[in-house]
Amino acid sequence: MVEKMQKLMNDSFVARWAALILIALMMFFAYMFVDVMSPLQTLIESKRGWSPNTFGTYAASEYFLNVCGFLILAGIILDKCGVRFTGTLSASLMVAGACIKYIGITEWFQGTGFNAWLDSWWTALPGSAKMASLGFMIFGCGCEMAGITVSKAIAKWFKGKEMALAMGVEMAIARLGVFAVLSLSPFLAKGGSVVAPVAFCTVLLLIGLINFIVFSVMDSKFDKQLGAMRDDAPSDEFKVSDIGAIFSSKMFWIIALLCVLYYSAIFPFQRYATNYLECTLQIPTQTAANLFRWFPILAMVLTPFLGSFIDYKGKGGSMLMYGALIMIVCHLTFAFILPVYPKQWFAFLIIVVLGVSFSLVPAALWPSVPKVIEPKILGSAYSLIFWIQNIGLCFVPKIIGNVLNSSNPGIADARSAAAKMISDGALNADVLYTQPEYLYNYTTCMVIFSSFGVLAFLLGIWLKIEDKKKGYGLELPNVVK
Repeated sequence: MVEKMQKLMNDSFVARWAALILIALMMFFAYMFVDVMSPLQTLIESKRGWSPNTFGTYAASEYFLNVCGFLILAGIILDKCGVRFTGTLSASLMVAGACIKYIGITEWFQGTGFNAWLDSWWTALPGSAKMASLGFMIFGCGCEMAGITVSKAIAKWFKGKEMALAMGVEMAIARLGVFAVLSLSPFLAKGGSVVAPVAFCTVLLLIGLINFIVFSVMDSKFDKQLGAMRDDAPSDEFKVSDIGAIFSSKMFWIIALLCVLYYSAIFPFQRYATNYLECTLQIPTQTAANLFRWFPILAMVLTPFLGSFIDYKGKGGSMLMYGALIMIVCHLTFAFILPVYPKQWFAFLIIVVLGVSFSLVPAALWPSVPKVIEPKILGSAYSLIFWIQNIGLCFVPKIIGNVLNSSNPGIADARSAAAKMISDGALNADVLYTQPEYLYNYTTCMVIFSSFGVLAFLLGIWLKIEDKKKGYGLELPNVVK
């Protein structure tokens, strides 16, 4: 028994970090696919006739099935079937959804009878958008399920090890995917093809599935060493009765609402950020995407260090407040100052500072949950927080698309008409980002994003008050000396 304990796979630095890299790469490819079309809003408008409303509906579709309850089901599957089965299932769903989305936006699909049938009902949404949204829904189920699974896998492999650092590194690698795709997507679409970037990222998702299968082989060997027939102890299984206990917790609701408000001002903004920069700075799509791609970089670098800081120094509750405050300032600057002073260096500065906010809040938020939720219902609580978060991520992109359309009357129609003239060679493509009659005004949208930050900041204050009253230890270090 002593010999067995001395030779567990996760005792090997190389083995446990190799396992982390395998699953982190899967999430890296997933994050790339999430934002592969974010820099292509203008192109998809011209090539497939999507309006801002359509683009918002497509962006919201990623979360629709999760909001309808799939994410709760995903937690049950993870508890019942373990990391290996759930991870393989989630990666497979991402690949399947990506393939459907790819088919939906191809030129070939536009000429099929099935596309004509899709066009014939709910005519406000083109058939290509319906098909792409269906694929994105399925992909979204796999992506959110993968996020929960990866967290549990890291907790298993790094138990008693450098867990906070490992989670920070995994998050950093995943965010690098956003940087990569914001650079690659416009480059791959240079010839005017919206299909090429999606096809490329679909292949990467298949590689991610293979990576997780390799990890599963390692994890199976690790389980044999532990003498376990399954990933979890029975006490960790999801029970329906746990939902009532979680929903009755005031601290759960404060954290869950803070989470949904904060992320609703970040991820939906990413969908529109490239087009916002195009219209506000009057620059091409490629330049706008290259500018915004730096948003996740500082977050990627800082998050592991902030995680370690919280482990040893604390101040998690304060970090949540500071992160929300920084986000408010950034979005208000996007709304009112950048349009008056449209300089690329200034936009870059705001984007980088927003990345600081994106480091502070996630680094402090997720380690705070175990301090306020009982261990036996912790896994279920995480699933429910993700579920509530997905509600916001589902509806906010659609709301922003509707607001963008209604606050810019006639712009969508003008852009659509210009796109047809561009495709016919009667108009130069640069009019879409240089002529005022084709430029969206994003002021109202940015005010909405900043208002989410204000509410998140107020919830952060409430969280600190409750922590001071009840002594949950949100400001204390995670590591007990």
